Amino acid sequence: MIPRDSRLVRPICLCLCIAATAGCNAVPMYQYRQAQMQTLSMYRQSRALSGQMAAERQQLQQVATERQQFEQAAAQLQGELQTAQSQLQVSNERLANLGSERQELHSRYSNLLTSLQSGGNPLSGNATKRFEDLARKYPEFEFDPYTGVSKFTGDLLFATGSSEVRTAAKPLLAEFSHIMNEGEARQFNILVVGHTDDQPVKKAKTKSKHANNWELSAHRATSVVDALSKQGLVERRMGVAGYSMYQPVAANSDESSRQRNRRVEIFILAPDAKIASTWDAGPRF
Repeated sequence: MIPRDSRLVRPICLCLCIAATAGCNAVPMYQYRQAQMQTLSMYRQSRALSGQMAAERQQLQQVATERQQFEQAAAQLQGELQTAQSQLQVSNERLANLGSERQELHSRYSNLLTSLQSGGNPLSGNATKRFEDLARKYPEFEFDPYTGVSKFTGDLLFATGSSEVRTAAKPLLAEFSHIMNEGEARQFNILVVGHTDDQPVKKAKTKSKHANNWELSAHRATSVVDALSKQGLVERRMGVAGYSMYQPVAANSDESSRQRNRRVEIFILAPDAKIASTWDAGPRF
């Protein structure tokens, strides 16, 4: 016979066992909520990362496009640079050729003038005396009886920056032409050489007619030839040269010395003297 208390204990134990078993398999509600929140957070992070990756892919594509454009522009610039370098090389070669040509002309004129100065005065005593009298009459006109070289100061013949012969200088050039057209002097030719000081051409009015001192010196020599021609000196007996500022007779240190350098010189040439007939005037490049 089972005791009364034992019959009561059995159902209670069974209930406790069932409750324990059910508690082992069920998830508490707070843990379930926590898992849901974690899942939602991970989903949101995933979407954010996907958006960032898409934006970065777009940026990479844009950078790749810009890089391609830069490479194309760089290739074009490289081509232009090569073309410019080629053109620069051609220009440098042309400048070198022009420089060599100018140096050659300068050397030939220097040799010619040196030979004239060292060759003595080819004029007769009568012509020399007439030129000496002319120098005494016009103080700014110089005549060297040992070489036969005549020298006109630039300020005597021209206004500053001008190549137009002054009206006051025309009587002097007329008398010079008359001497060269009379007696033994008629057999000689002349070389008219222009010189300037070291001051560059600046005034717009002057620069419009003479770009630099080279042109100014040559234009002044040409103007003297024109003036002598109008006084009856045959043009085939004359030649011109311009030395710019590169044959000074003074140091260009002040206005007085610069005035001496602004000059036109006339060299007497022997009848058979040749200036340019043997020069090669063909193209240099």
